[in-house]
Amino acid sequence: MKQVKASISGIEGYVPDYILTNAELETLVDTSDEWIVSRTGIKERRILKEPGLGSSHMGAKAVKGLLDKTNTDPAEIDLLICATITPDFVFPSTANLICDQLGIRNIGSFDVNAACSGFVYGLELGAQFIETGKYKKVVVVGTDKMSAVMDYTDRRTCILFGDGAGAVLLEPNTEGYGVIDTLIRSDGVGYNNLVQRGGGSRFPATHETVDARMHFLHQDGQQVFKSAVRNMADVSAEMMERNHLTHDDVAWLVPHQANRRIIEATANRMGVGMDKVMMNIAHYGNTTAATIPLCLWDYEKQLKKGDNLIFSAFGAGFTWASAYVRWAY
Repeated sequence: MKQVKASISGIEGYVPDYILTNAELETLVDTSDEWIVSRTGIKERRILKEPGLGSSHMGAKAVKGLLDKTNTDPAEIDLLICATITPDFVFPSTANLICDQLGIRNIGSFDVNAACSGFVYGLELGAQFIETGKYKKVVVVGTDKMSAVMDYTDRRTCILFGDGAGAVLLEPNTEGYGVIDTLIRSDGVGYNNLVQRGGGSRFPATHETVDARMHFLHQDGQQVFKSAVRNMADVSAEMMERNHLTHDDVAWLVPHQANRRIIEATANRMGVGMDKVMMNIAHYGNTTAATIPLCLWDYEKQLKKGDNLIFSAFGAGFTWASAYVRWAY
């Protein structure tokens, strides 16, 4: 009996129309296009400006496009997993809201909170439901409205993040294609270096938490940079070693889009040339759980059946993760 793997049978992305350029940021904080590009590689990012819309709106757009593209009836979906750290509400889950907006009823749906590693975490979970035979069609969507937690007076963070969503459809495959291996890791020692302190059960919203700007993202850039470089490189190298892959075997590195220098360091550690690295950070910035699926969406036409892909991510928590995917179409 052939082994069942969860193959990615479709990919779709969504980004808002509004483009926040470095030139516009120069009018908000003391920065410059040259400074931002040289240190991060980011030239612009998309922002969801319409009032009353959250991460579920973008996630639903991506999933709707995915279902249309793959000719999948919403009634065929068995499970929907949403990776996000900017849920519409504390509860219910953003996954529930996406299902409701698309008319997907009576299925399991839940959120995964692993920050920028969230999509790979969700991919591992979804793949296991397929591999066990429990489900036939699983949607994994990464969506984040990072502009909702940005302090646009803090030049250290507001230049980095944007809004967007990306979704994949997982289906059974017995031809050797799909999610071959995954690694997910975490270490809570880094929690205070990348955190939104206000709004949870430890510090519920009060006048004091708002005045102290605790509801915005806070980041210790140096600590996050050092940890991201080390852990993204380590987990990707480990993934290659345990699957006996050389740099020649890897068609594409699909890294989390946090910072161009982090991406370059990860590729260098793996021995993969930059011509094999998916990168769209210049146009979207860091969209957190959406970066990896948005890369796949942008590069879809360049992918070939049988291509070996290595996903690599690092996020708040700290969390980090990697996946080895053999492209199925």
